[in-house]
Amino acid sequence: MTRTKWFAAALAALVVGAMGAAPALAQKRTLVLSTYGLNNDLFKKVVYEPFGKLCNCEIVLETGNAADRLAKLDARKANPNVDVVQITDFLALDASAKGLLQPIDYKKLKNLDQVYDFGRDPLRNQEAIAYTVYSVGLVVRTDKASKDIKSWKDLWKPELKGRVMLANITGNQGLAQLFMVDRVWNGFGGDMSTGFAKLGELKPGVVTYYTQTAQMTALFAQDEAWVAPVGRFGWLNLKKTGKPLAWVVPAEGQIGMMNTMSIVKGTKNADLAHQLIDFWLSREVQEALANELADSPVNRTVKIKPEAAEALTWGKAQIDSLVFMKPEMVVRERAAWVTQWNRMIAAK
Repeated sequence: MTRTKWFAAALAALVVGAMGAAPALAQKRTLVLSTYGLNNDLFKKVVYEPFGKLCNCEIVLETGNAADRLAKLDARKANPNVDVVQITDFLALDASAKGLLQPIDYKKLKNLDQVYDFGRDPLRNQEAIAYTVYSVGLVVRTDKASKDIKSWKDLWKPELKGRVMLANITGNQGLAQLFMVDRVWNGFGGDMSTGFAKLGELKPGVVTYYTQTAQMTALFAQDEAWVAPVGRFGWLNLKKTGKPLAWVVPAEGQIGMMNTMSIVKGTKNADLAHQLIDFWLSREVQEALANELADSPVNRTVKIKPEAAEALTWGKAQIDSLVFMKPEMVVRERAAWVTQWNRMIAAK
């Protein structure tokens, strides 16, 4: 049996086993999912169509960047038209603080016990569950002075001046980088003053502060950068540059970033929302998405092909290395961090 047919059979069994056949004459319902809009064809095949058969419903997507979608949720708070939302853990906490989410009934999620502990209740109020995780580690050239990098602190080695590329704070990798720099240099303050001071020291020798994965990949390909903090999802494209690169898990760890699923407060489809979340967390769905390189899994029972594992945040070494920012700290301090960044780092 081919891998595609195996996935189809497994998902079909999951559909039948999860709820039984939907009543043939039941009116078809609509479930609105607010999501990122990436890999839609793959998600349609692995998630939306199989789940639609399970629930006798149609999944309608509202797509866009997370901040814009959160703003729409807030604007429609009195009359929500979204049932389930997928955003980062810290934006989910922001949504929770604005009264946009409702508690998830964990008793309705039979797959929850297969999820890594860190993903089961990242907000600690049962209003979000992680459905994927990714790491932010270091990518280094192995034929340059960067080849011996083993620590975040190694970015300050004088022989790397002019070859270090950093992430802009406008993206999640920039937040992760700031947090980890502050942490390894014994900052641990919400204002990140230690982190900013250390990043200020690097500023004269930074190639650029990248805002897009494509920009970061191009600078490695053009031999301009030797080391950079990178989200794991960008690793596969970096390997395609043909340059001698390695993924380094620093001694102090990697930042873990989570995307979460939440139920929108006021939804009239809470039953379907719970079913979709549980379906997404199932081994069959998580495994299929991981092996197709769509998302790194949070279900710890999945089996991943070796060639897929190389591109994912998966396996004991990757998972054990993860360090997570507290969502409440990000929500509380992020605006001040951006202001400080613009004054100390972005200013000429």
